[in-house]
Amino acid sequence: MPVGVTLLLVLAVLIYFGLLQRVLDRMRLTDKAAIGFIGAMIVGTYLPNIPLGMGLSINVGGGIVPIALAVYLIVTADSDGEKLRAIIASLLTGLAVYAGGRLLPAEPETTYLDPIIVFSLLAGVIAYIFGRSRRGAFVAGVMGILISDIIYALGFAGRPIGTTIGGAGIFDAAVIAGTIGVALCELVGEAREKLQGGTTKIEQKKEGEENEK
Repeated sequence: MPVGVTLLLVLAVLIYFGLLQRVLDRMRLTDKAAIGFIGAMIVGTYLPNIPLGMGLSINVGGGIVPIALAVYLIVTADSDGEKLRAIIASLLTGLAVYAGGRLLPAEPETTYLDPIIVFSLLAGVIAYIFGRSRRGAFVAGVMGILISDIIYALGFAGRPIGTTIGGAGIFDAAVIAGTIGVALCELVGEAREKLQGGTTKIEQKKEGEENEK
């Protein structure tokens, strides 16, 4: 079973048992919507690719559904600033991953880690740094991988046109990158709360500041 599908199934189980409710709440996603998108991505990977012309096609589960989810998360963001950050972070992540693909060895036997894992880690870290929020980091992680794939597919850097956007390897990388971006936000956010005395004290501080106003 592909890594991306396996990871999505694990996430679906965690969501079903309510273990990711806090993360979903901060991304403004309901558990039903999240599981719906996960199901669509998994099923979509087994559907025929949609031809776009000139030998180019797009995978439903690895391309169309993730893009639709990213657009949904951007549109429903709380502020224009967060929307802009998610878009910019996606572009920066995509360019960084594409540059990494040009500079780093692409053959599995030449590296200790599979290139898919390397690019996923790179995208996840950059998405976290520039996305700044769980929503932004997820969008940037997923879209960063897809943007780098689109650059390659359309031949913007002189490569031949003709490939599948969101194919098997890209699908795996996008899922891993998005998960890493959100996980880093969650871990760092949790650490900050503990350093600042916990969520309760932070809320009390905010309430005190509002009362003073």
